[in-house]
Formats: sequence, C-alpha cells, structure tokens
Amino acid sequence: MLDAQNTEYAYGLWPLVIINIGLFIGFMLSFAKPTSKIEWRSFGVFTAFIVALFVEMYGFPLTIYFLTSWLGSKYPVSNPFSHANGHLLGVFFGVRSDHGTFFHILSNLLIFGGAIIISSGWNAIHRGRGEMVTTSIYSYFRHPQYLGFIAIIIGFLIQWITLVTILMAPILVVRYVRLAYKEEKKALDEFGDTYRDYMERVPAWIPKFSTEKREF
Repeated sequence: MLDAQNTEYAYGLWPLVIINIGLFIGFMLSFAKPTSKIEWRSFGVFTAFIVALFVEMYGFPLTIYFLTSWLGSKYPVSNPFSHANGHLLGVFFGVRSDHGTFFHILSNLLIFGGAIIISSGWNAIHRGRGEMVTTSIYSYFRHPQYLGFIAIIIGFLIQWITLVTILMAPILVVRYVRLAYKEEKKALDEFGDTYRDYMERVPAWIPKFSTEKREF
C-alpha cells in the first residue's frame, strides 16, 4: 500500500485514495472469487469497508473532523491533521500504531497474512474441482477464506481506526461467520458423515497444531 507521510495537513490526496482502493480490491478479487449472491454481497460490504478506510486515510478525515469539533481544545494532540496523528490508537490510548511500531507491524502481519490465507483457501478449493477439500490449509481450520477476511479487517482497525470502519467491522465479521456456517450446512447435506467426521477432527477457526501428520 502506498504511503503519505506528512507533518502538516496530510489529506486531500485523492489519487492515493483511488490507487490504494484499486490495488487492494483488485488484489483481493484476483484470488477471492465470490460465486453466490450472498458472497458477492459480503464482498460488496468488504469493499465499502476498504473504500471508507482509504477515503479517511488519505482523502477526507471525517472521524478526526468530528472528534476535533466535539472535543475542541481537549483533543489530545495539537496537530490532528498530520498523517502520524491519524493513527487514533496512539492519539487516544497512548498505544503507538504509526509506522515501525509493534502495532503497525502487527496490523501488516494480519493484513498480508489474511490475504495469504484467503489465497491458499481459494487455491485448495480450485484444485478440489467441486469435491470436498480437507487438505492443505483446510487441514488446519475449516473456514480459511472467511478467517482471512476477518484478519484483514482487524489489521486495518489496528492501523487506522475510524468511526465508520469500527461500525462496519462487527457487521462484516457476523456476515462471514454466518456465511461460513451456512456453507457448512450445505456441506453436511452434500457429504454427510464424511464432512461430519471432518468437523470433529478440524476446528472451525483456531487451528490445533500437533505432531499428527497432515495431508498436503
């Protein structure tokens, strides 16, 4: 993702907004392939989350305008419209999340790690050609693609939290969890006891690492 480090007013950079949105959504669509109407709607909400994020990161800092107008002279920093002070975790909670800090590195790990998980899940499904997939990343948890999207959302919230994205994030997480379990019901109808046995062996979200040999 492109950056815009400024010490003064760091917004109104609409080319950066467009480029970052285009790069990220295009990258996600290159391997996250929605097929059903529900998946497309969920991806649409995710796209809205990304648009809202980058608009406030580089375009128009709506959250900061609201907060400075509400708090006035009580706003914690003297230069709220610099890029560094757009990291609101640092501004309000004293937890630095700007470039090079632990939380910024953690957020990048969640974002890029989530993208890798989504890609791995899609590749496994593509190789399965409609058959039940229990190998590769699916041998660690049952919903890697939705887990990947949730990791990306959390990563962005850590890095650049806004009023809009913090409201949208729970909606997205709930949609992905519900979509995951809806797909599981279909898998049970289609594969029966085979999938039920898979559910007993492999956790839904948090992998259980052991010395047991896994299939790849």
